[in-house]
Amino acid sequence: MDGEIYAKIEENVKDQCSSQPNVVHEQKRNKVPFIIGVAGGTASGKTTVCNVIISRLHDQRVVLINLDSFYHSLNDQQSANPQDYNFDHPDSFDMELLLSCMETLKNGHPFNVPCYDYKIHKNSGPGRMVNPSDVIILEGILVLHDERIRDLMNMKIFVDSDSDVRLGRRIKRDTVERGRNIQYVLDQYDKHVKPSFEEFILPSKKHADVIIPRGSDNDVAIDLILQHIRTKLGQHDLCKIYHNLFVIPSTFQLRGMHTLIRDAKTRKHDFVFYADRLIRLVVEHGLGHLPFTEKQITTPTESIYTGVVFCKSLCGVSVIRSGESMENALRACCKGIKIGKVLIQRQGNGRKLIYEKLPKDIACRQVLLLDPVLASGDSAVEAISLLLNKGVSESNIIFLNLIAAPEGIYAVCKQYPRLKIVTSEIDEGLNEQSTVIPGMGDFGDRYFGTGGYVSMPFLQKNNKC
Repeated sequence: MDGEIYAKIEENVKDQCSSQPNVVHEQKRNKVPFIIGVAGGTASGKTTVCNVIISRLHDQRVVLINLDSFYHSLNDQQSANPQDYNFDHPDSFDMELLLSCMETLKNGHPFNVPCYDYKIHKNSGPGRMVNPSDVIILEGILVLHDERIRDLMNMKIFVDSDSDVRLGRRIKRDTVERGRNIQYVLDQYDKHVKPSFEEFILPSKKHADVIIPRGSDNDVAIDLILQHIRTKLGQHDLCKIYHNLFVIPSTFQLRGMHTLIRDAKTRKHDFVFYADRLIRLVVEHGLGHLPFTEKQITTPTESIYTGVVFCKSLCGVSVIRSGESMENALRACCKGIKIGKVLIQRQGNGRKLIYEKLPKDIACRQVLLLDPVLASGDSAVEAISLLLNKGVSESNIIFLNLIAAPEGIYAVCKQYPRLKIVTSEIDEGLNEQSTVIPGMGDFGDRYFGTGGYVSMPFLQKNNKC
């Protein structure tokens, strides 16, 4: 993450990991808010969309920050001829103050937001004190224009409306609410609003995660956005920091399986049975993150069905030995899939690659990296580095595991922000022995019923890519 706030949060995580090995994370730092940016042309319906989202998130603390609050106050000469001033240009906003505001709120501290008076074109009054909230919505025509501010957002929305509709709404708003005549509004639109939209606002559309045609009238799009927000709010704070981290939504079934495989009294047969079920869920969830394209087929009823197919060939890569436990689930989901193997062992304070056997064409494939437990992240970083050296694109790697420690997530996501991590639970942290707590013990030993010995000839004989 490039934003200073992310660096501070990441450093906080790192400091806790190194300075308190016996104390598993106690969530002392402030809860990380979910930040949503809503952009679009003037009078496109941004504020209405924001109000709908706020009204439906009634069980969450939500605060709305308007970009218009950060207009520069006009000097006397500019105030005398406001029709010559371009209010839709990025330079008309105090982006440094806005950035400070968003970082302060993200850090869990209140911020005094200016109050801008549209009639005198100046800040007026003492401002509005805004407190940190679960959800922060930043709304304005250019909120997706500045990369530094985009980097603070967890979700970016662009409200797309017809230009004639936007002009009609603008005329109504500026004449009724801001006391301007129609000719003034039309002249300003032709001279500044339309050109600035095409030069600055419309290009920012490409940065949006979600585009809402027709604004607040698009109930389907807004419902999907709300569903995504609720899912993210229910997840670990690390999911808000790292956009490439995905945790399977928790259910009683999922928690039940975790209870069984984490229990030290669970017998090997039961451990393997429930671990296999959990692995299958993780693999299927991971497959849902693969890129796809639409494909139309004809059903036996001679009807047309529009489905999807994966864009690239797949392969798996298991980190020996624990990762081999995930191979059967992957084969069950992807018939005939090629699976490579890597063996990484501890040497001194680091990890070293001991053995690798990968498909020759792995650089052309989407890679599912398999390892049930992400602890410190040292082995994962070594395996990912190998894949990159073999020509695999970082964005083509999906790392699948059952449990992950915050230290491992930090190590992997910090170094490889474009790959994806899919896990079923985030644990509390590591102890002095770098073992995940509460964890499930040595997964490989419990799954295979062995003491950790790996025979290289066996691997070479049985590994067919």
